[in-house]
Amino acid sequence: MLRIVLFLATNLAVVLVASLTLRLFGVEGYLRSQGINFTSLLLFCFIIGMAGSVISLLISKWMAKRSTGTVIIEKPSNATEQWLVDTVAELARDAGIKTPEVGIFPAQQSNAFATGWKKDDALVAVSAGLLNRMKPDEVRAVLAHEIGHVANGDMVTLALVQGVVNTFVMFFARVVAHLIDGFLKSRTDGEGGLGFMGYFGVVMVAEIIFGIAASAIVAWFSRFREYRADEAGARLAGSGAMVSALARLKSETELPDQMPDTLRAMAITKGQTRSLVERLFASHPPLDDRIRALQEASYRQ
Repeated sequence: MLRIVLFLATNLAVVLVASLTLRLFGVEGYLRSQGINFTSLLLFCFIIGMAGSVISLLISKWMAKRSTGTVIIEKPSNATEQWLVDTVAELARDAGIKTPEVGIFPAQQSNAFATGWKKDDALVAVSAGLLNRMKPDEVRAVLAHEIGHVANGDMVTLALVQGVVNTFVMFFARVVAHLIDGFLKSRTDGEGGLGFMGYFGVVMVAEIIFGIAASAIVAWFSRFREYRADEAGARLAGSGAMVSALARLKSETELPDQMPDTLRAMAITKGQTRSLVERLFASHPPLDDRIRALQEASYRQ
């Protein structure tokens, strides 16, 4: 449950900060006293909502390195690092993108992630545990999966989806607060209403509620892009190797997960999800479903 709370908190953070910004610039007071111009409100929420999402995208590489302790391979110091750099370069060339930065982060669980604000300025990193326990063809498949994320532009599209979601969360929260304020005033001949703190409190509560619901939409898109990245990994490294890598990840789901929650949507695995709530808000599909999808696609071919 803690993972779900942290995942939702990350998505809500941008919206709540944007709300405070609206209050500091006096926009809330104008909307309450002059009535709502829905077009202007939607435009303003779009600008604030997208701005927070775009800023998060632009600093994604810096945040990834800092939060995971990823060490970039500037100059390979051993045969493993040289193979890793060469393999990423080969896969990137086959995918038609510029070679990303390559790094290793100190986690015992087999895992990997890709991030970056554009295809030709990305980062691909793998855990030390993955390098130690997976076979070379499995590691190559994991790298191909991450290259697939980069080539598909998943980081950018996920940021855009989150920005649109933020927009509507902020918009509908203010519409609800305005309607409640108007209802209370109508009951007291215009003398009542929510007041300054009441209005702002309703907005915050509504944003949290709408934000939780909206997080399910973002999580659905994240799961969808995992299937696409698996398909890309199968094309670049072979379907058998991709299935084998996912099966290996499945066997390690009981190990401690050291991937920060803020990067979980960019990692190759989050482990298995069991409850309905976990499935609804999970950033990754169950590994069994991903393996089955690859096997069915291979059978059709």
